Amino acid sequence: MTSPNQQRGIFGLLRHEAAGGVLLMAAAATALVMDNSPLAWLYDGLLATPVVIQIGALVIDKPLLLWINDGLMAVFFFLVGLEIKRELIEGRLSTWQQASLPAVAALGGMLIPAAIYIAINAGDPTTLNGWAIPAATDIAFALGVLALLGNRVPPALKVFLLALAILDDLGAILIIALFYTAELSVVSLAIGAAGALVLLAMNLSGVTRIAPYVLVGVIMWVCVLKSGVHATLAGVIVALTIPLRVRDVEGRSPLRHLEGTLHPWVALGVMPIFAFGNAGVALTDFALEDLFAPIPLGIALGLFLGKQIGVLGFAWLGTRLGLCRLPTGIAWLQVYGVALLSGVGFTMSLFIGTLAFSDPEHASAVRLGVLSGSTLSAVFGYVVLRLTMPSTALQARPAAT
Repeated sequence: MTSPNQQRGIFGLLRHEAAGGVLLMAAAATALVMDNSPLAWLYDGLLATPVVIQIGALVIDKPLLLWINDGLMAVFFFLVGLEIKRELIEGRLSTWQQASLPAVAALGGMLIPAAIYIAINAGDPTTLNGWAIPAATDIAFALGVLALLGNRVPPALKVFLLALAILDDLGAILIIALFYTAELSVVSLAIGAAGALVLLAMNLSGVTRIAPYVLVGVIMWVCVLKSGVHATLAGVIVALTIPLRVRDVEGRSPLRHLEGTLHPWVALGVMPIFAFGNAGVALTDFALEDLFAPIPLGIALGLFLGKQIGVLGFAWLGTRLGLCRLPTGIAWLQVYGVALLSGVGFTMSLFIGTLAFSDPEHASAVRLGVLSGSTLSAVFGYVVLRLTMPSTALQARPAAT
């Protein structure tokens, strides 16, 4: 059972995610159109534009696309880290009773898609590197599709999808940290670790001003970028040190204030920009058999089949074993609809794809697989939920705030 305050937060988040999902789709469609039109040179040239920042001997020289993937996505992962900390300490994941069902479902939703991809790509060490791509879920797209059903969706089902997606993001963070790390620079990593200790000391000493955390966080991001560990992880580490339960001089929780401030910027800005930069794929030489190549087939089947099998199967098995229980007012067919929606990987899958493969040929294959698998999951998830939802609006919907 969710409290009225929780429900208001859920519906507020859903509105942001719904708008963000629409912008994501528009940005992805724009990228596809541009990359398959006479404007392809403009699209490719824009993303390849070199952007250089230099302070003395420190030089960061990257094309615009990598600034998006390493810089803007660090902001996204910072927000994810804030959400994870809040949910684990006092939110929907703070007790085993609340977290058990989405935790078990998220585990299945990562293992089965990865297993399907590995089975299809077995024997090729190069393509096997993309095994984690179908294990991800795009919370903005998934919640955007759910929002199309309006207030007919039970609040408990929204909570389940949100918790599932947050735990899925946590799994993606661990995967990136453990499996997609390049050669390490010990010096840069040591300076980054020192920055993390400074942030922890600030937290323990009761510092509530956000500016010092941001300043140290930027320095940490540069160090992590230079260390070989993916720079987005710096955003997560900084987020975990932001105070939640103490209050600043204005009586606000610094974490909650940051989360509320950043969420619309990330949903309506960062994610659509990422989608625009990474969804473009040239279809001029595309043939139907390209979809059945190992990489796109493994991703598409992992997202569409693996997610629904993993999420629904593990959730059902968990309830049978007494590890968790189905929330009141939710039917198994509705859980199946959410399991389908969890196969909308899009942003997170594309992001992991950029870490797994750097060459253009594999990048195009990743985009084909992610777009096809995510589209199938979104369409079938919407249809299943549409057919299993009540025909009238829920009467208990809380007022918007």
